[in-house]
Amino acid sequence: MKKVGPREHKPLIALVFPGQGSQKVGMGKALTEAFPICGETFAEADAALGASLSRVCFEGPDDQLALTENTQPAILAVSIAAHRLLASRGLRPSFLAGHSLGEYSANVAAATFSFADALRVVRRRGRFMQEAVPVGAGAMSAILGLDADKVSQACEEAAQGEVVSVANINGAGQVVIAGAREAVARAGDRAKALGAKRVVPLPVSAPFHCALMKPAEERLAPDLRALEADDPRLPIVANVDAEPKRTARAAIEALVAQVSAPVRWEAVVRRLASEGVTTYVEVGPGTVLSGLVRKIHREALVASFGSPDDLAAIEPLLSQS
Repeated sequence: MKKVGPREHKPLIALVFPGQGSQKVGMGKALTEAFPICGETFAEADAALGASLSRVCFEGPDDQLALTENTQPAILAVSIAAHRLLASRGLRPSFLAGHSLGEYSANVAAATFSFADALRVVRRRGRFMQEAVPVGAGAMSAILGLDADKVSQACEEAAQGEVVSVANINGAGQVVIAGAREAVARAGDRAKALGAKRVVPLPVSAPFHCALMKPAEERLAPDLRALEADDPRLPIVANVDAEPKRTARAAIEALVAQVSAPVRWEAVVRRLASEGVTTYVEVGPGTVLSGLVRKIHREALVASFGSPDDLAAIEPLLSQS
């Protein structure tokens, strides 16, 4: 990775946390072997869930890690292990954000609620989302090279009474749609007719962030609202409206709404940029968000941290934050 170099002025840093799709068997293992604080984080996760989440993360198999109710706490655990290490080394961000599930990691990092509570609630979130739609009945596709308004038009024209809508506005010409399987296929065809360069079906187990997730939202809402929560120590720019959340209630309600609402990631990054953020660190597995941020906020410095090998690229920021 390109090393983040020193800057004349103290950078304004945002930490961004990845969502579902960034999982990979073996994630977090090297961190745990290299740093006791990361091993302690995974031990805490295993204790909170009464199961060996760490084993699924480190050893798989793939099909077990891919189960939504395992994937979500697993990504959360890796992200928080990495965050705790960076915090212990002195990294001090000014803003936090996360993509879908990653917004839970952001709230743990902001001490809105505890890591253990977050693990339990995201496991239920994953289960509720999976159970909201029969397996195979829903789908998601990425529409490349067509703006969000045109993608929305394609969905409206292809719906034929079924659910299909924009689920993620990721920026850089990438918009994800979700809904009933046949409606998603029709909307993909319509998007091509409207000028989309490519339509890529996504290997997901449920159609996230659309109206079909309303039953999951209704089941999860009481669990979220019952959490023991404090005002975030840092503002969290939320997926649903790209607004900074500074109170416990606002942060929780944003998590309730995002189950069935689109993830407005491009707007999140643009809001962070408008707040003066100059540097982004993706904390957790993968580099999906780093790639998107580079395309949305081209002048920014961008780094990612999910393994010991990434530490050298982050170290210059530790003395500046």
